[in-house]
Amino acid sequence: MSVMTSRWPGVVRQHLAALRALLVLTVLTGVLYPLVVMGIGQMLFPDQANGSLVRNGEQVVGSSLLGQAFVDAQGNPLPQWFQPRPSAATDPSVKNDPGCNPLFSGASNLGPSNPVLLKSIQDRRAAVAAFDGVPAASVPPDAVTASGSGLDPDISPAYADEQVNRVARARGLDPAAVRALVAAHVQGRPLGILGQPRVNVLTLNIAVAHLH
Repeated sequence: MSVMTSRWPGVVRQHLAALRALLVLTVLTGVLYPLVVMGIGQMLFPDQANGSLVRNGEQVVGSSLLGQAFVDAQGNPLPQWFQPRPSAATDPSVKNDPGCNPLFSGASNLGPSNPVLLKSIQDRRAAVAAFDGVPAASVPPDAVTASGSGLDPDISPAYADEQVNRVARARGLDPAAVRALVAAHVQGRPLGILGQPRVNVLTLNIAVAHLH
């Protein structure tokens, strides 16, 4: 401490010390630390650090972590694509919004005994059964219930298998070839014990598009 600053009042010296600490911590935690973490992420986990982007050729078509809808301009599901889970992440200002909107991520917040939820599940089950051409009793739970975020990118192998015949018929493909493609895209449980087997809808649809 210089002779000049030592003659300043104690309050001023305390504020100067606090300012110096603020500047040092700002550089350390606001500049150096983020740069180090970003550098480590880019070196060791470049795919995850950049958003787990999915490409179809050279074009980025989405992220493997975010679900997306495969619908027409009116919000109707397209039969030639595997469909994701229902989504409550909808824009209330958009009519027939199919969901999967990251700006409106969230659940419906309806309890399991809520009559509105029960009615929507019944309606979804009937719609999915008619769309896929299967009995309503065989429709799996994830085909009629939304995830907590509304952005779940995966579906169960059972739901993917249910859609095989519809996708194959819409594309004029051999159902056995499409079913084999689904089996090849089934991901096991992380670490062998977490979660459930799943199928990423986006990567599966990209593979289907190239099956011709």
